[in-house]
Amino acid sequence: MTVQTPETATGTGEHVVQFYDRESDLARAVGAYLAQAVRAGDASIVIATPAHGAAFRDELAAAGLDPARIDRDGAARWLDAATILSQVMPEGRIDPQAFQTVVGGVMREAAQSGREIRAYGEMVGLLWDAGDVLGAIELEKLWNGLARELRFSLWCAYHGHSLAVHERADELHEVCHLHTCVIDEATARFAAVADGPLAARRFVSSVLARRPYEGRVSGGDAKLVVSELATNAVIHAGTPFAVSVRCNGPSVRISVRDWSRTQPVLRNRGPASPSGRGLHLVTALTKAWGVDYDPDGKAVWAELPLG
Repeated sequence: MTVQTPETATGTGEHVVQFYDRESDLARAVGAYLAQAVRAGDASIVIATPAHGAAFRDELAAAGLDPARIDRDGAARWLDAATILSQVMPEGRIDPQAFQTVVGGVMREAAQSGREIRAYGEMVGLLWDAGDVLGAIELEKLWNGLARELRFSLWCAYHGHSLAVHERADELHEVCHLHTCVIDEATARFAAVADGPLAARRFVSSVLARRPYEGRVSGGDAKLVVSELATNAVIHAGTPFAVSVRCNGPSVRISVRDWSRTQPVLRNRGPASPSGRGLHLVTALTKAWGVDYDPDGKAVWAELPLG
């Protein structure tokens, strides 16, 4: 068993895409990304809607950072996604030269500071939501071309509703291949009742069926894993529990959070024992599993490889 807590790949040169269902998931993830940049002394370029920009600044403040001071220090530059998008589409379609002038100009100016650059952009998400799927893919390719000239990390975001359109499956796969890391997370809460694990299995199956990694992870293994973790939460924790499914690079992480700090234990039970084999099964089916504790409880997570 390998117990680890892998971090999202956001180092220099990484191109990350996040598919999110809840605005709070996006704010939390991008806020952490930007906070990490501030603490490292990096320069941040944020191309976002005003609402998302405000949410990211709230996350920075919640992390103990002062957004106003960050602005005064020149550590971050905030740009409106719709405005920038209109500038790189002067005739209603993506113009590579305009992209180089507008976006490339902002990135080159930031590079002159000598700092590492971390960028966030959701112009691609706006295009996709507007039905301009080919425009979104073209813009992703232009970002990758700029990354061959300048070294920076880039975080893109698409709302999860875009994943539910099966007619766009090929385009979604292309979007994923244009990135070095795919982050996709969905979360649901369940009561500590006998049929809670069954509801959790159905939730995980529905998520894996509609995500861009459809067919790339064993659905049977995933259902067995969440069933064991959810059953442990019901029997041993005795509290409501939350199940999250997160795609992060080459793995899918299934996490079951409860509100008890009781430590899961691998028990040595005989083959005739009616219980106690759950975590042994999780160990056999997954590439890694572990436990993250916080003041209110714990999250038991397990990772399955993507094919």
